[in-house]
Amino acid sequence: MTYPVPAKQVEILYEIKKSKFIACAGFANSRESAMALLDSVKQRYPDARHHCWAYVFGNPNSPSSAAMADDGEPSGTAGKPILNVLQHKDIGDIMIIVTRYFGGIKLGAGGLVRAYSAAAQQAIDALEVRQEIKLEPLSVDIGFKHEQFVRHLVEQAQGKIANCNYGSSVLINVELPLDALEDFKKQMAPIAFSVSVENE
Repeated sequence: MTYPVPAKQVEILYEIKKSKFIACAGFANSRESAMALLDSVKQRYPDARHHCWAYVFGNPNSPSSAAMADDGEPSGTAGKPILNVLQHKDIGDIMIIVTRYFGGIKLGAGGLVRAYSAAAQQAIDALEVRQEIKLEPLSVDIGFKHEQFVRHLVEQAQGKIANCNYGSSVLINVELPLDALEDFKKQMAPIAFSVSVENE
């Protein structure tokens, strides 16, 4: 369940007929984080006429959400071409904002589509990616003597321990890659008091 996501933000400048298109691509996995990225770009370029954008959240092969905005450009000439570039790339949890400074020469609808596509494409080409592993939350209730064993299993599965609560037993909240869940549950069956997947 791994997929590539932006490792860090990139920004490129694409110029055509004196119009400047500044494309910023970065990691966003929620509407809030996407809008925060948009706000930071607007603060950097407060005098620009248009900040057009598109995002894709989740695994790019089956995104959990996708959206776009033309921000005052003619309908379909900005947000859609940016989103189109994203949908043809195998990158998830990504937001691209293309800021435009008008250079005085009209590009026409076709020219705008090509310019926004080209700017988004160049940002993607410059982007470094890292692998994002989707982790599933799980709670395990075990005796103290098994705690180290559970920690070892989680580490081997490239998961992580969210927290531990100590009482008469140890309640460990772990996050595991989906493909490691079944094996982990099997190993817990003989030793755990209970194992529960949090979103079941």
